[in-house]
Amino acid sequence: MSLVIAQDISLAYGKKVLFDEDNFTLGPRDRVGLVGANGTGKSSLMKIIAKASQPDGGTIQYSRRARAGYLPQEIAGLPEGTVVEAVMSTVPGRDAMESRLRDTEAALAAAVEEEDQLELAQTLADLHAELDDFENRYGRHHAERILKGLGFRDADLAKPTQALSGGWRMRAALAGLLLQDPDLLLLDEPTNHLDVPTLAWFDGFLRRSNKAMVLISHDRDFLNRQINRVVSLEMEGVREYTGNYEDYKRLRAEEMVLLQAKAEKVEQRRAELQGFIDRFGAKATKAKQAQSRAKMLAKLEKVQLLEERQTMKFRFPEVERSGRDVVLMEDITKRYGALTVYDGLNARLERGQRIAVVGANGAGKTTLLKMVAGELAPDTGKVTLGHNVVVGYYAQHHADKLDRDNTIIEEVRPLAADKPESYVRGVLGAFLFSGDDVEKPIGVLSGGERARVALAKLLLTPSNFLLMDEPTNHLDLDSSEMLIEALKLYGGTLLFVSHNRSFINGLCTHVWEVADGKLTSHPGNLDEYLYHQEQQRLAAEGAETSTAGGKGAGAGAATVSEKERKRLEAEARQRRSVVEGPIKKEIAKLEERIAKVETEQKEREAQLADPVLYNDFARAKPLMDGHRAGKEELEDLYARWEVAQEKLAAAQA
Repeated sequence: MSLVIAQDISLAYGKKVLFDEDNFTLGPRDRVGLVGANGTGKSSLMKIIAKASQPDGGTIQYSRRARAGYLPQEIAGLPEGTVVEAVMSTVPGRDAMESRLRDTEAALAAAVEEEDQLELAQTLADLHAELDDFENRYGRHHAERILKGLGFRDADLAKPTQALSGGWRMRAALAGLLLQDPDLLLLDEPTNHLDVPTLAWFDGFLRRSNKAMVLISHDRDFLNRQINRVVSLEMEGVREYTGNYEDYKRLRAEEMVLLQAKAEKVEQRRAELQGFIDRFGAKATKAKQAQSRAKMLAKLEKVQLLEERQTMKFRFPEVERSGRDVVLMEDITKRYGALTVYDGLNARLERGQRIAVVGANGAGKTTLLKMVAGELAPDTGKVTLGHNVVVGYYAQHHADKLDRDNTIIEEVRPLAADKPESYVRGVLGAFLFSGDDVEKPIGVLSGGERARVALAKLLLTPSNFLLMDEPTNHLDLDSSEMLIEALKLYGGTLLFVSHNRSFINGLCTHVWEVADGKLTSHPGNLDEYLYHQEQQRLAAEGAETSTAGGKGAGAGAATVSEKERKRLEAEARQRRSVVEGPIKKEIAKLEERIAKVETEQKEREAQLADPVLYNDFARAKPLMDGHRAGKEELEDLYARWEVAQEKLAAAQA
């Protein structure tokens, strides 16, 4: 059974046709990656599926009662109120249900006739049961759990939504979507505003879900982990492939090879038939055979080869060698009002290093790059660039600061005033701006196109020290991969911020972890950094065990004997029991109380469902009051149980 059926979808913008009577279906467990170059209509198709916009022709049909949740790239607004209230209010039906409950309670209080009281009391009981179920699925504790997973702190939950920045507004909108738990999630670049720790939580949350999903993402690793099917927007139309993104690339390449071989075989047969006709067509003795060959020639199929869209193809120019020390940061402090971002920061970056800066949003990653680039001055301390260092800086806000009234070539031409226009056009062509495209005004370009213009400007001003802040945010997958390949061949030094795991792992030689105003350097890529963090945690646990189990042991002590190992393990279990025991007892008590209250609630619900009860309203009212109190107690118990489970998980970790 299909969850969504898209039939004969057509869409065009002027002469540009995006979809021409294309069809596809989505099943209730499909995890679809929607892929294609920028400008091919991924976001447009997502909006059509979400029914946020209409196609020129065709229909989108959902199965009965199916709910879809849509996260666009840009959020227009959020409900008013605190963050947690705004997230809860996104779940449809809450306000209407509470309004019906208030109206029914008022009507019951005013009712005089026994028959009316009986009917209203039954309605009230049904509404309470309905609201109980609603709260269990979409209540405050679920909303807070999701918000904290997405990086909100306890103090943030009570903030008004108007006080949130764009990135945090996007996270709140995403939290509302996850709380709704729709049958189909429609996510357009959901990781753009997520830092690495939050991305790990979000990745796990989605992987545990069994609901259908359509995902647009420029992060190859994230896409591969999430999807089991690809819908690709190709030159020949909408195509579908089974598997993840890697499978799609392999199947697409195999398909092209097979079609090429088939086309060559058909052309070879065509040449043979045409040769026979040319040679014997005029001979009376062979005329019949020639006519037969002509019919065969006419029936030969035409093999349509797959066309590949153009992708960015560029290399960073050769750069002059800098000194060994590229940048030195000494005793840096930086504050924004009462918020201290850096306090006594010291760091050194050497020639040839490729450093990824990671940390939670707000930790100071972008601030660090701005101080190194000279766009922002530290409050105290100094940033010193090394000998012969030439800085090139690419950041999201640079793409937004392009002059909207300039054409593309007018925007970039001044950076290469000593070069012929053909050279500038050649660079722009490498970024897919060819021919008349270079005369387009900046104001009409998409986010991805503006990002490509900003990258082109970076190439036209060669530098041996590149600073890059989220360079893949507005690039499609192919362009992101091309940028990675170009940076691998770059001969200078690289300092960058990115949430894209495939981008970080493909490039970095070191990770700088920013937290609590300090910077800690770790050699290797992101996966190695995460592995190193885990090993440090395990080593700390082991050292703790050794210290507790055998003080005074020499630094060169021999391998622990089997008997000693068992003793140490037993002591470790005992220590864990001391920590975990009280938490487990608390959980057991809570579960026992939850089971008892749930049983009492079921008994009350069975009595409240009996119409005879309402012949005696004085007896029915205490039951309804008890049911309401039981519901409130259960909600409190569930919340306490979740907190205790989190404590236990932390203790076990």
